[in-house]
Amino acid sequence: MNMELSRRQFLRTAGAGIAGTSLGAFGFGGVEEALADAIRPFRLTNTTEVRNTCTYCSVACGILIFSKGDLKKGEKAEITHIEGDVDHPTNRGTLCPKGAALLDIVHSKTRLQYPMMRKAGSDKFERVSWDVALDRVARVLKDDRDKNFIAKNNDGVTVNRWVTTGFLAASATTNEAAWCTYKVVRSAGMLVFDNQARV
Repeated sequence: MNMELSRRQFLRTAGAGIAGTSLGAFGFGGVEEALADAIRPFRLTNTTEVRNTCTYCSVACGILIFSKGDLKKGEKAEITHIEGDVDHPTNRGTLCPKGAALLDIVHSKTRLQYPMMRKAGSDKFERVSWDVALDRVARVLKDDRDKNFIAKNNDGVTVNRWVTTGFLAASATTNEAAWCTYKVVRSAGMLVFDNQARV
């Protein structure tokens, strides 16, 4: 490709390039970052900051949750912003697309917020209290364990197995919490157990 460039065009282009690099060398290159840093504190003024862990996968990225509303004054706190925690060693402030969409998920109208139970023969779920839900889960687990627990195998060896119920642990728990869950589940005799930490 043959390009005709006059001396005047060359000097004009070179001058613009030198001016641009000089501005960057004099410290004007970070103006946008400085402006963003100056605006950020004002955007989150009067909010309460809470550190938490993203619950999507076993990476366990750190997040910062900002909410407005003082609980001490009886106000209802509303989450207004969620971002990655720059001090967290796992993600250093970055989030995947699912983590970046946490605010939309929190405010989704289809998000389940309360325990729901469908009674036998019913075609719809009804809201129940946490006490009712947890008592129901405990009762069903106890009945199943009492009915299907295997203390000894055919050779008379003690095996203490409960294989008719499984347990799937949370993905965002720490290694310590996963270890404790593993010990509780195994002490009940469950063999069908999994979590993303693969304990």
